[in-house]
Amino acid sequence: MQYSRCGKSGLDLPVVSLGLWHNFGGIDDYENGRDMVLSAFELGITHFDLANNYGPPYGSAEENFGKILKNDLLQYRDELIITSKAGWDMWPGPYGEWGSRKYLIASCNQSLKRMGLEYVDIFYSHRPDPKTPMEETMMALDQIVRSGKALYAGISSYDPEQSQEAIDILKSLGTPCLVHQPSYSMFNRWVEDGLLDVLEKNGIGSVAFSPLFQGLLTDKYLKGIPEGSRASKADSYLKSSDIRPELVSKVEELNKIASVRGQKMSQLALSWVLRDKRITSVIIGASKVSQIEDAVAILDHPEFTSEELEAIEEILR
Repeated sequence: MQYSRCGKSGLDLPVVSLGLWHNFGGIDDYENGRDMVLSAFELGITHFDLANNYGPPYGSAEENFGKILKNDLLQYRDELIITSKAGWDMWPGPYGEWGSRKYLIASCNQSLKRMGLEYVDIFYSHRPDPKTPMEETMMALDQIVRSGKALYAGISSYDPEQSQEAIDILKSLGTPCLVHQPSYSMFNRWVEDGLLDVLEKNGIGSVAFSPLFQGLLTDKYLKGIPEGSRASKADSYLKSSDIRPELVSKVEELNKIASVRGQKMSQLALSWVLRDKRITSVIIGASKVSQIEDAVAILDHPEFTSEELEAIEEILR
């Protein structure tokens, strides 16, 4: 495993991190999730990314991870980077989502209890709240860090202007923003329109989620929608309608480049996100151990040539 410094902080993160958004919830096979977490750690993945509402049901991914931690990884706690977030809906009523101090601090306390932890390494504001002053949300993160419930503060899915405002407020409070977690992939390049520049200017790390565009940037959908795949499930973020012919055609062409490089399509997509050195790490999702092994194997392949990058750009246009 290779590790990258997260912005201008003292923290290194593995270039491949494991996210527990899907396949680690209460409806999923616990032993399969356990195998994936332990295999990831054996491969050098030390960063495990969670949020309060990962499951389903909400909270169950943290509960399952807490069980794995207690039974298998507790002696390695100081070798792990465990993160959580709050911002999306978690419980009914006026205090169960968005960015109030009430919600963020209560949610952090609940997450720690579910995982059996005294602290998380990074706690994020999961999304900006248009109805709560940015100062309140950032002061909540500052309080969480100062109270010892998190070591670092982060933000997720904030646009460039929102990010700069959050960074400035956290700096003034004495709790610098460590990292931003945006979505980023070949098919979702919004971070290139100013966000990465803001993060670089301020010395903030960037950890990209959904680098495979919910699985579309793999070879899985080249011949239709397989039974049991994410797009085949009614409650999935990736809908069957998202598997559009024009996108599949692009994946077919990209897959040819991957083959020439000796890579799978998914590996090409991950390597492409990491081509930008402002990206500290990519967060992968997985449903089986072999997918994690494939992701880590990108470290065995050379960096892109200028000709390869030009060919990829031509396909993505």
